[in-house]
Amino acid sequence: MDFLTLFLIYLCFVLTAVVLLCVCLGRKESFLARSANGARQVLSFVIPTQLQRVTQKVLHRLFHTRSCLFVVLHIALQAAVYGEYTWEVFVYCWELQFPLLLLLLPYLLLLGNLGSFILCSQADPGIITTSNHASLLQIYAYDGVLFQKGIVCPTCNMEKPARSKHCSLCRVCVHRFDHHCVWLNSCIGAFNAKYFCLYLLSLTAMAAAIASITAAFLIQVVLLSGMMHGRYIDDQGQERAVEILFLVQHLFLTFPRIVFMLGFVLLLALILGAYCCFNLYLALTNQTSNEWYKSRRYGCSHHLTLQPQHRVVYKNIYSKGIWMNLKEIFKPATVMKGKK
Repeated sequence: MDFLTLFLIYLCFVLTAVVLLCVCLGRKESFLARSANGARQVLSFVIPTQLQRVTQKVLHRLFHTRSCLFVVLHIALQAAVYGEYTWEVFVYCWELQFPLLLLLLPYLLLLGNLGSFILCSQADPGIITTSNHASLLQIYAYDGVLFQKGIVCPTCNMEKPARSKHCSLCRVCVHRFDHHCVWLNSCIGAFNAKYFCLYLLSLTAMAAAIASITAAFLIQVVLLSGMMHGRYIDDQGQERAVEILFLVQHLFLTFPRIVFMLGFVLLLALILGAYCCFNLYLALTNQTSNEWYKSRRYGCSHHLTLQPQHRVVYKNIYSKGIWMNLKEIFKPATVMKGKK
């Protein structure tokens, strides 16, 4: 196993740790957050105080201030995957006479992904200013549970419109705030949600396309070599028929970077696919990530009532049906629409 393979494995573990940290920091009451706090308390007894302070400063810099680090990491991961795909998978598949359009599909998706990335990161997410504050107040009604009338943002010194939230990283209030995406170094709000959807879909399609082509190449190699009908001698000296595990080990030894890339991209495609489904659910029900997390405190109901023990049950008053909810993503509600 060469240095590049080891480096990619290390990078994968680092990325997984970062994702887990993002989840923990985004959901302070989650099981992962409680587990992380418990682990932190245990490690505090064995890790030097100075190192703890440095770690806290680094984590604060990463997750509580705007930083281009994740954007750079995002570009580096894409470059590593596309570099491996171009120099090995594409070349081998071309020699095996795979259709050219199929081999070029990941590059076409990459162009679409870069376009949506630029649009989403550069577009105004819906920053609330003194000039548009009065009009944004009229768009959505206050539901009285997640959004209360008369709440003033202590930082921006303005009344918060319904469905808005102050982003501590960008230091602004954002209209129809969804979340702050560290991979884009920008908030996702009413006016760039459509670009974020396109970015997420194209990124998932890229991972799925590369994973499919790479898997097809490895399957073709196995079929052409006739290994499925072969036999091998195990450690005990017994002759055995070739099994799936033996094939995976053989392919990993023959094409280590390609097999590792396939595993990484396949895992990424599954995670992104699940996240796409979650965002589709939010779009169909006219919710934001911020609202979904907050509503978990109250539960869901068709009626907004007080339970016997004065527990508030939350009802989503912003859903107007599947078609209108989807339309609102690509054509955000205006003042005129909010007055109807």
